[in-house]
This record gives sequence, C-alpha cells and structure tokens, in this order.
Amino acid sequence: MGAQSAVVLRDVKKAFPLRGGLGLEVLDLEHLALPAGSCTVLRGRSGSGKTTLLNLVAAPTAGTVHVADTDVFALSEARRDRFRAENIGYVFQTFNLLSALSALENVMLAMMFADAVPQHLQRRHSTGLLARLGLAERLAHKPAQLSRGEQQRVAIARALANSPPLVLADEPCASLDARTASEVLAIFLAVCREDEKTLLLVSHDEAALGGADRVIDMSELNRTEARKGST
Repeated sequence: MGAQSAVVLRDVKKAFPLRGGLGLEVLDLEHLALPAGSCTVLRGRSGSGKTTLLNLVAAPTAGTVHVADTDVFALSEARRDRFRAENIGYVFQTFNLLSALSALENVMLAMMFADAVPQHLQRRHSTGLLARLGLAERLAHKPAQLSRGEQQRVAIARALANSPPLVLADEPCASLDARTASEVLAIFLAVCREDEKTLLLVSHDEAALGGADRVIDMSELNRTEARKGST
C-alpha cells in the first residue's frame, strides 16, 4: 500500500438548522486522510456523526473533500452526481434492491448512471462480480427469492459495479444475523482488498474491526463529540 491518500477531508462541518436561526452542530472534523487501498472503520455511539461523515464525503456542504485528487465540493451539482456514480460505491443497512429485477439486472442498473464500464461488457462484468460474491447460481433470482445475506451481497456487487476507487459502507450487515453478517463481511472485505478499494466502513462487528488497517472512534475524530465529552 502506497503513502498516497485517496481521500482527504479538511475542516468538514455539518449543522442542522433549528428555530431562531440557531444550528445543531453534529460534525466538526479538522482532518482525515484515507490511504489508497486501505480499510478504515469508524465506530462510536449513536449520534456521534458516523453516518453524517459518510454522507459528507459524497456530498460535502462545508470544508474541502478531495476524492481521487478531485475537490468534490468545487463541482457543480450535475458534475458531482456523475463523479459520485463513477468514483464512489455505497453499501447501506437496507438493500434497496428493485423487486421486479433479477440480481444480475439490479447490478447492471447501476452502470446506467456512469460510463465506467463499456455497454458491451456490462453483463459479463456484473456476472463476474456476483460470482466472486458467491452468487453465480443466483443471477436470475429476484430479491424475494434470495436470503437476506444474498440480497446484501447483490447490494455489494451493485456498489462495486462501476469499479469505484472509494467504497462507503454504513453498518452493511446490521440487519443480518451474526453468522450471516460475519460471512458477508468477510467476502466484502476480501473483494475490496483484492481490487485495492479504499474502504470507509461504519461497523462495530469484530470481523470488520479485525480486518481493518485502522479503527477510529468518533470521539477522537469529531471535535463536536470531544467538546461534549469535556462538559
């Protein structure tokens, strides 16, 4: 792994407006750099800013966020949407698969919003991703025909469909039972390692913590949290 950082955040802040012109500050981050190809796990109590941080990497509202040497904050809204589709993959707790589409079709759908994979290669690329995630025999199955663990693996394949250098994952296995969660996480981490993805993962799962290059507690990263702890 090289020393180059794939993601750099500086002075990133987020506050939600309240009545009377006041704001509720939930995130105040001075600096965070993610080395290219690394796995960083964020952990912390509920409300500590973990999910907010993931959202701001993709759609910053204040400060500077550089992903693959591009200042995301400086892009127009249209260019930002295109940049996210091509450079950032998302995996969340909810699978958000389209029920009328097969596993293969759900993955291929993600490629419609980017030019990362040539159209004539999209089916083969999607098939290969699903096979690597253990779903070679489930390509034609619709979500209702898949287990929850299989559905999340389809969602992971969809996040990786455009070969993004950065993958963001917010408690991706929180809705799975412990055994299935460990299996899915292990596959997810292995694929990201093999493809040298930079992964920023919110998780309290021991498998994720053990497989990470770095584990960061939000109480140390978020200055808003630090101020709460000092009062």
